[in-house]
Amino acid sequence: MQSITNKGAIRIGWPGAALALCCVLLWALLPVCALADALDGTLEVQSAFVSRADNVYQLNAHIRYPLNDEIRSALRDGISLSFDLDATVTRERRFWFNAEIAAVTLRRELAWQALTERYVVRDSAGRDQQSFATLEDALEHLGRVEAWPIMVDSQIKDSGEFRVNVRAGMRRGRLTDTLRVILFWTNDWHRESEWYSWSLPR
Repeated sequence: MQSITNKGAIRIGWPGAALALCCVLLWALLPVCALADALDGTLEVQSAFVSRADNVYQLNAHIRYPLNDEIRSALRDGISLSFDLDATVTRERRFWFNAEIAAVTLRRELAWQALTERYVVRDSAGRDQQSFATLEDALEHLGRVEAWPIMVDSQIKDSGEFRVNVRAGMRRGRLTDTLRVILFWTNDWHRESEWYSWSLPR
């Protein structure tokens, strides 16, 4: 319902205000919908192996992450993405569950920096930061892990067969202040690849 004031201004009644609020919320949710679409696509560990140097086992892996216009739009709208790489080493047991020897996670974040117009990749501690001109280059960097230490010799003194298991994941990271207020109740944007496993050479 609308009414005209003495000065000729239009005053919006409750139905109009509700419609305006819905339009604002819809506009704010557009980057969120883009993120939901962006998480669709290929996410897999394509190859992985372990090398050994100075009694340290180091993981090398190649991961393929989704690449499309939706993820590019979501990042430019102020949403960051977190990338986790989980690695476990287990000792196989015939009559019981496998024993977990080591479990580590490599955490990194991808965000768009509007000031420099570059994609920035940071580690979880914030000590290492690299920037890239294109999303393709940033995802290629995230998808190549080299010489990541996951275990030392002393952790596998027992005899037996050991397996290395690697899984990649991506999830929503930081939100802009506006989206944080609207979406404080949800945290379900999370995808994981299948486990990639192989016997540990000794």
